[in-house]
Amino acid sequence: MILRRVLAVAAAAALVPVWAGTATADDGHRGKAKVRFATFNASLNRNAEGDLVRDLSTPGNTQAKVIAEIIQRARPDVLVINEFDYDENGTAARLFQQNYLSVGQGGAEPISYRYRFTAPSNTGIASGFDLNNNGATVTEPGAAGYGDDALGFGNFPGQYGMVVYSKYPIDVRDVRTFQKFLWKDMPGALLPDDPATAAPADWYSPEELAVFRLSSKSHWDVPVRIGKEKVHFLVSHPTPPTFDGAEDRNGRRNHDEIRFWADYVRPGHGRYIYDDRGRRGGLKPGEPFVIAGDENADPNDGDSYDKAIHQLLDHPMINGRFAPSSEGAAEASSLQGGANTAHTGDPKYDTADFADTAPGNLRADYVLPAKWLKTAGGGVFWPVSSDPLSRLTGVFPFPSSDHRLVWLDLKL
Repeated sequence: MILRRVLAVAAAAALVPVWAGTATADDGHRGKAKVRFATFNASLNRNAEGDLVRDLSTPGNTQAKVIAEIIQRARPDVLVINEFDYDENGTAARLFQQNYLSVGQGGAEPISYRYRFTAPSNTGIASGFDLNNNGATVTEPGAAGYGDDALGFGNFPGQYGMVVYSKYPIDVRDVRTFQKFLWKDMPGALLPDDPATAAPADWYSPEELAVFRLSSKSHWDVPVRIGKEKVHFLVSHPTPPTFDGAEDRNGRRNHDEIRFWADYVRPGHGRYIYDDRGRRGGLKPGEPFVIAGDENADPNDGDSYDKAIHQLLDHPMINGRFAPSSEGAAEASSLQGGANTAHTGDPKYDTADFADTAPGNLRADYVLPAKWLKTAGGGVFWPVSSDPLSRLTGVFPFPSSDHRLVWLDLKL
């Protein structure tokens, strides 16, 4: 049922029916010239179902406190958090606001989001097939190899999910989710090929393609009402283009998950798209949008298939020229060395602190607005090591996440 698939949660109200919002915007932000949009892969995922709810049920979880402080110091108005385990009632999202964001952390001011949105993820949903072609079909959550045979990698349904927090009203009735869109239904889909056979694009059987979804988590179009403007917050978290073989099934999927938004925002290119309610098509021409999330793709380095992120950065409808940066990222690349020394991209744009052996630090997280929206600045929360706030990002094992919060200020 749709009521069980999508929940909009107002911070000061009980759960409301799907596609209906009841909370009001933060009065302190009405008429504000700049609106800060942000993405943060916060690594608030846990190994077992229910663990995140348990950890957030009290205000003492060390990692959650650090994540909350980063958000409080960056102070985004509209935020997507990747790697936030989904639960059916939105309990974890509510508890994170109640016990962490609403409580000042480390001397930072509390921050309140009157609107939240969360919905199911394909991660950890059993496919019933041997998707990694290793000769075993694993259907028991948590069992060895289960994640590789799930519709999206995960040990249980909803692991590595996502949530949107907003100070402005979410137009819940017009939210579109694309969790069930099938990869094969994308024209020209880069379906992987089994190199051991002569047939093309045959890594997945016809029976598998009949259930295999494009989104490793989901794609959401979350309209946010900012004054008289409705901005479509387009969020997702494509699979990493690694952890596969010569068939490059994850690299190709990552490419097409990114391509989804490229087609969605370009008039005439998204006619094939259908959402989870059966509505077809992409955005109407001229509708404002902001694409955000951990895209798991760097413009110059890493393992992306065919420079996948350039589908957005070079898009005629998207402003991909402004790149948020930080001094901390440049410093980290220099200090850590290793794979970073072979990178061709400028390290000040990195947003993720990955292993120094491979792939090194990368730009993986993006906030990309429509070309006609005016950018007023942006940044990456990555303090240099001499900054007292570097305690929030640190080095491996990280006190928060291996990703950094990325924000963009827009004038609306």
